[in-house]
Amino acid sequence: MTSTLSIKDLEQLSGVKAHTLRIWEQRYGILKPQRTATNIRFYSNEDLKRILNISLLNSHGYKISVIAKLTDAELVKEAEKFLNSFQEESVQIENLVMSLMEVNEERFEKTVNNAILHFGFENTIEKIVFPFFKKLGAMWQAGMVNPAQEHYLSNLIRQKIIVHVDKISPNITPDQKSVVLFLPSGELHEMGLLYTSFLCKALGYRVIYLGQSVPIEDIKIINDIAKPDLMISIITSKLNGIDLNAYFQLLSESAPNCQFLMSGRLMFESGESYRLPSKNFKVFEEYSDLKSLL
Repeated sequence: MTSTLSIKDLEQLSGVKAHTLRIWEQRYGILKPQRTATNIRFYSNEDLKRILNISLLNSHGYKISVIAKLTDAELVKEAEKFLNSFQEESVQIENLVMSLMEVNEERFEKTVNNAILHFGFENTIEKIVFPFFKKLGAMWQAGMVNPAQEHYLSNLIRQKIIVHVDKISPNITPDQKSVVLFLPSGELHEMGLLYTSFLCKALGYRVIYLGQSVPIEDIKIINDIAKPDLMISIITSKLNGIDLNAYFQLLSESAPNCQFLMSGRLMFESGESYRLPSKNFKVFEEYSDLKSLL
């Protein structure tokens, strides 16, 4: 899939400041942008791949003056040394991005599987996969990714999380705490909740997984039946016909004695304001925060 990228797109997707990119372009000829009919510069997917490789080598001590002398084939060969080394989680984010840009599904899956072997499942999901999906969102906005690609990759990771959840043998004890996991009505972004299920089971909780798009009425019903110690929800998209404060209040009324842990992009990235209705509500932004709360 081809697209035209602005220098701001390159900055967002590569992590290299636009000012630095301009210097590299003017001083070393690393980029050769095309121009529109109105003389506005734009860049291609190939330019982005080149910048990703250059940035990787530069971050590992290669001088730009040396990198600029490499042919495209030499540049790829040098970058592959780091992409295949599995010494740093952050490098594998770029590996996944390159796999996506090349539409190389085999490389994508191999990268994820090898990362799990080298870094462990939790580090792979938290430090590689989820940051990659943030970049995927930026690539989608830039027109570099189509919905079919996004759905395919999401389902691939989803299946890996489910497999690891199923590997955890239940250890039922009389004093075992229970947790209900759910997404609000209309919310379908389930991957974070699935991973939360893995963390809860790994920490010994009995997990009651309700999944996507759960009506508020069902929260009251499950609370009355199961009397869970904890409920966790992740809110990514804007709620249907209700703001966060009103939704939190309805949850509190549905399960007044239960503790709620809430997270999601809507609270931390959208700028939407909210207040917690009671001391039974806490929020977490990172999974390290969730682990400490659990």
